[in-house]
Amino acid sequence: MPMPFADRSVLVTGGARGIGLAMVRAFLEGGAHVVYVDRDETLGRAAEDAMRKEYARVHFVPADIADFESCEAAFVRAESLVGSINTLVNNAGISPKTHGRGLPVDEISIDEWRRVVDVNLNSLFYFSKLAVPGMKRRRFGRIVSMSSVAGKAYLDVCALHYAATKAAVIGLTRQLAGELGPFGITVNAIAPGRIDTEMVAVAGAEANALYVAQTPLKRLGTTREVAALCLYLASREEAGFVTGQVIDVAGGWLMT
Repeated sequence: MPMPFADRSVLVTGGARGIGLAMVRAFLEGGAHVVYVDRDETLGRAAEDAMRKEYARVHFVPADIADFESCEAAFVRAESLVGSINTLVNNAGISPKTHGRGLPVDEISIDEWRRVVDVNLNSLFYFSKLAVPGMKRRRFGRIVSMSSVAGKAYLDVCALHYAATKAAVIGLTRQLAGELGPFGITVNAIAPGRIDTEMVAVAGAEANALYVAQTPLKRLGTTREVAALCLYLASREEAGFVTGQVIDVAGGWLMT
């Protein structure tokens, strides 16, 4: 069985569930050594126990990625477990909703705004800042971050903070790609549409049915489909000339 990621030390944020967990499993199947961080220690440990039945090279490290010191401690722990991180997947993200919808701007609390910015945007800066020095020294690295179609077009189910942070991920990706390209480091982003996860389920069946009706492929996406694109973008050769790109996984919902 091919193991294209056998030489990889991968760090995935928000890896205890949903898209993040699918990415962790996909990298493990490719032979990678994987560390994933998540704030939910109970869920993180349970996922680790389940995956350890098949894979020895997986580790969970609890962390609050909204806090730089917590990220730094998690990164140091990750490298002690798997060696120098050469592949970073900035997956973690939150989209607070009330009754299945994001709040309007005048009802978003300052604390909620700050938390979304910290998790969805600042954490990408934190982990990139931590991982890039080693990637530069080795003149190789892969960074894949999660944006969203909400960062490219209006979605009435999402709140302002989510859309703003996901749009910012696009700018961060392009700037990093230009900065790090000379060191053999590629930086790309994925913009999912509605993927069948717990986060999307919170929006409710009616909102999801409306999205499906507006989507050419007439269904929700799967976490595995997002993970497959992540593996392509993280590949050494197949996507070695792809950087600074934001690729939709949205069933044709947004065609730009």
